[in-house]
Amino acid sequence: MPGTTRKNITPGLYVAIVQKEDQRSGKLTQGFVKDLLTSSSVHPRGIKVRLDTGEVGRVQHILQR
Repeated sequence: MPGTTRKNITPGLYVAIVQKEDQRSGKLTQGFVKDLLTSSSVHPRGIKVRLDTGEVGRVQHILQR
């Protein structure tokens, strides 16, 4: 999955994330990446990012805009 590899995620990319409180329901939030918060090159549950709206979560999908 592309969202699990840090090199695939760059600021400005349009993504769908799952926030911590939405992990059980699977609700996704869409937005543009502002910051990458995961320092490791790979994370099995997705790279953690901050969106330009300030929301934080793990990348589930990279979207086309």
